Amino acid sequence: MWVKICGIRDVETAERIVSLRPDAVGLNFFEKSPRHVDRAVAAEISITLPTEIDAVGLFVNHELNDVADTAQQCGLTMIQLHGDEPPEFLAELKACSSKVKILRAFRVDDSGLTQVADYLAECRKLGVCLTGCLIDARVDGEYGGTGCTAPWDLLADQYDSERWPRLIVAGGLHPGNLADAIRVTRPFGVDVASGVESERGVKDLALVEDFIQAARQAD
Repeated sequence: MWVKICGIRDVETAERIVSLRPDAVGLNFFEKSPRHVDRAVAAEISITLPTEIDAVGLFVNHELNDVADTAQQCGLTMIQLHGDEPPEFLAELKACSSKVKILRAFRVDDSGLTQVADYLAECRKLGVCLTGCLIDARVDGEYGGTGCTAPWDLLADQYDSERWPRLIVAGGLHPGNLADAIRVTRPFGVDVASGVESERGVKDLALVEDFIQAARQAD
């Protein structure tokens, strides 16, 4: 089970989380988020990561050059697009940052995955190969990190794992409900931010450890 701990804001926390062996850490460049990190700190965090742990940069409606420049400056190995970026943006990003893997986040509710299906069809037409799809809960006016749970039963019923990129489940996950989320959705990976925090933007290392252990055990 691939595990990403998102919203790391300082080097000390990053080093302690790395010792717990997640598969990826998320660096949030969305300025309106309580988990926002600036480039200089993100670059320091990235340097501390062993090669087997991905540095994932989270972007929300940033300019293309900003994403590409940040990825290079901060040593990102993966880019997570969490805004309203169209498939054409992904194609342009791939052209200028070909070595960086791309995750596309989708915010969904009980209305279904038609929007996801249409978006992925356009990506295929443009030759964009995604590393994974991160499914989060849809909350009006928010771009993630809300602590709200994604519709697990809908994902189990409608997510086309054979044709679509690998599924990464996010939204409202915490050590207490993670096993159920994995059992229902059978994802490739899981992503957490608020579910392992003592307060907004502040990681609780005991919760992070519990979350990683729960993911490994459920897998």
